Parts: sequence; structure tokens; C-alpha cells
Amino acid sequence: MDTQQAKAALDKLIAKQRVHLYKPIQIAEILYRVRRGELTIEQLRDDLESYRNPSKRWRDSVTRLLLDRVSTSSQKFQDNLFEANAIPPAVLASLAEANQDGIVERYIYQRFREKQRRILHLSEMLKTATPSKFELREFLSAFEHDKGIKRSIDKAFEIVVYALFNTLVKHLKVTVTVAVHANETELLRSFETFARLLLGIDAENPRRSMPARLYRAGATNAADRGLDIWANFGPAIQVKHLTLTEDLAEDISAEIAADQIVIVCKDGEREIIERVCRQLGQRIRGIIVQGQLIDWYDLALHGEFAAQLGNDLLSSLRQEFRNEFPFSETFTRFYRERNYNSVYLPDSLFWLEDS
Repeated sequence: MDTQQAKAALDKLIAKQRVHLYKPIQIAEILYRVRRGELTIEQLRDDLESYRNPSKRWRDSVTRLLLDRVSTSSQKFQDNLFEANAIPPAVLASLAEANQDGIVERYIYQRFREKQRRILHLSEMLKTATPSKFELREFLSAFEHDKGIKRSIDKAFEIVVYALFNTLVKHLKVTVTVAVHANETELLRSFETFARLLLGIDAENPRRSMPARLYRAGATNAADRGLDIWANFGPAIQVKHLTLTEDLAEDISAEIAADQIVIVCKDGEREIIERVCRQLGQRIRGIIVQGQLIDWYDLALHGEFAAQLGNDLLSSLRQEFRNEFPFSETFTRFYRERNYNSVYLPDSLFWLEDS
């Protein structure tokens, strides 16, 4: 494979990534080890197992430094990096041959920095936003129309949903009560340690109330249809920035082990939504569409309760955005320690000026 084909494969991989660029960074770290003499190009071609798993640790050490996070995708999803439709060993070897003075590594980290800068621009926009001027439609549109970060719109959508739901539940002052039936006090006494540990009640205090809370389930990967948000008052919330179809709803319902599911998705035809609800029965508590979210944001930020809700809602949105899209201040030091700033190969296909 020639260098131009290898670069095309790398560019295709980068274009498919969310802003964290875990897989391209893994490629960069493999190339770095070859350049340092810790791996050979022959190993890249002929001995995938010599770097398949070690390269995950190399990648994680860098993303932990730059993003304070590591990939949580399934092993299968991570390992398909080396399949024929991504960066197979032959392509990797070609990239290593082109990696003079670390030019390919540098290129990957330049592309990473560019994606982070686009996110940083949105972060700055959120910092200066006020309830009277913030428009959810415009915020989501920034992800939809910027090809560099479009792959991350599902996570942005999840943040938007969580910030609104969490703010409303908090301001509604909802409480949840856990109580043992009056006829089961003897059973409670027999299993008092269990009840105290799991339910927070015992024979002396067979009932307790707590604030209703919503929790994000943590990082998810691109192939995941699992839980996004869960509540201590029952429902599991699945957020998908996709138009709802019967197949998608069935997949969600089958893969979430919860009695009641709320689906948040893009606007769809009412007929499809009603048919899905009937088909999946009582497991689907309800379906919320993007248009409703925009209306609720408008009401919270610009309506009669704006003074009560507006600042809290924006504060929650900013915090979740920072948690999901951190931009580390360690990048410049890392870039210089690797001497990427000193590389000058303008004739290389991988040459990009440092902006």
C-alpha cells in the first residue's frame, strides 16, 4: 500500500471519530513506539498480538493526560481498529514508513487539537450565555452543521436532556419514599441487615424519604444502546439523537433491564410513536421528542419561571458539557515534549502548518 492510500485510510478513520479521537491516538502511539525502536515495521505487518493490547495502554496513558478519561468501549469495538475497513496491519506499516521525524504522529495530534478547539469554542459560547439569549436550537445546530464535531451530537443531546430533566426534578422538590408494608414487620426484622444496607430502612425506621434524583450512567460508546440516564424513582431514560423507528425502539426495550423506559429522540411521525407505544406496552412510559425539549428550554429560560430556573439550567448544562468534553491544558506541553513543534517536512503528505 502506498502512502497516499494509507493517509486516506487514516483520514477516513479520523472523520468517523467523536471528538476524543481514541482510535487515531492509539495509532499515533503505535507509530511513536516504532520510531523509538520499541517495535519494528515487520512486527506491525506480521505480529498483531505484539501491539494490539499494549497499544490500548499507550493510548489510555495519553488520553488520561490530555482528557482525564480513557476509552470505555467494548473490547470488540476497540479491536476493530485493526480490521480491513479501518487501519489493518499493512496500512499501519505504511504509516510507520511515512512517519519521518514523527510527522504522522504530529498530524494525528494536530487533528485532535482542531476538534478540541471546535468544542472549546462552544464551551466559551456556553460560558457567556444568558437565559434570555440562549437558544437550544442554535446550540444543537452547531453540532449538526460542523462536520468536525457532528459525530458527537448524540453526547451533546444527552447533556441537553440531562441538564433539563435534572433541573426540573430539583426545582419541583420531588421526594421518593421507600417503606415496608405494615404486614411485613417480622420479615423486616429477620432481614434487617439486608434492608439497612440495600434500602436504608430497619425495624425502628421502616420508612424513609429522599429527594428524587437523576444520574447519568457514565460514558457510552458509539455502538452502545444501553442506559443513558437512570432515576431513583423508577424509569430508565434512553437518549438517541435519531429519528425513532420501530426497530430502534425494540432494540432499546430489549437491551434495558428496567420496568419503565422513557425514550428521548428526534421528532418523528406521531403515528410511528403511537404504534411503538402500543407495541412495546407498559415498558414504555413515554417518548419525548426534540421539539418538546426545545419548547421546554424556551419555557424554562424565557417563560414565567425563567428567574427560578434559567440560571440553574444553564449552570447544569455548562457543568455536564465540561464533564463530557474536557479540554486539557496539558496539550501544549505534551506536544512540545514530543518535539512535534520542531518537525518541518512541508513536502510530506501529512504536513500541516501549526496554527
